[in-house]
This record gives sequence, structure tokens and C-alpha cells, in this order.
Amino acid sequence: MRVTIWNEYRHEKIHAEIAALYPDGMHAAIKDGLADHGITDVGTATLDEPEHGLTDEVLEATDVMLWWGHMAHQEVDDDIVDKVQKRVLEGMGLIVLHSGHFSKIFRKLMGTSCSLRLERGRADGGEGRGAWGRERGSAGGGARA
Repeated sequence: MRVTIWNEYRHEKIHAEIAALYPDGMHAAIKDGLADHGITDVGTATLDEPEHGLTDEVLEATDVMLWWGHMAHQEVDDDIVDKVQKRVLEGMGLIVLHSGHFSKIFRKLMGTSCSLRLERGRADGGEGRGAWGRERGSAGGGARA
């Protein structure tokens, strides 16, 4: 299995406490964790690399991509999103981590805004639960809460 870990690589550069936890970036920590479990054919790519590190060659050589983003979703080039979507539709696996639910690639694949909202005031006294939202008039399917 050939894995590519994509990371926007922003938090590690601007927050000292995050840089201390992940001196080589979260992508490197994830790569090390996979290696600990015998998954060693792993590459990394980051937002600031040319083509965000996701060249045609990298994408063609990827069986599964892990995507981590949080604060720089809008900096991802639409052409790269289109290329990643094409590979996913061709069968490449995509695992979107953490706040990647609001990444361009996840929203494009889901066909929704992927906004989260919390249902409150449940009759059973529960804490509430997260729900995928779909903005009125948005294209594509998706669950409605």
C-alpha cells in the first residue's frame, strides 16, 4: 500500500507549542506512526510545496491519501482539488482527518457545505449530537438534520 500524507503545515509554523510537539510537522509524526505499524511506503506533501506536493506523479503513485487541514482550506488551489477528486473517483482512498471536514476536497466529494451544527433541546435530555448540514440551494446530496 502506497500512502501519501498531506498536511497544510501551518500550525507547526506559527504556534510554538505545536512546533514543540511536532518539530518536523504533523505529517512526519503520522508517517512515523504508520512506520511503527509496518506501513513504510509513505510520502508526505504540504501546502507550500509546488502543486502542494501533489504532482501527477505523486497522485498516480498513491493508493491512500491522508488529508489534514484546519486553517488554510481556502489556500488549496482548485486545480489540485480537481486532480485529487479525479484520483478518488478512480479508486484512490482518502482519509480526511480532524477539521478536514471543511476542506475543499471533502466538500467537493460530499457535495455539501459540510458545515457542522449541534442539535439542542433533545427531549431525552441528551447533550445533543453533531449533524452534517446542507445549506439551502447547495448542490449535491447530503444528510439533513
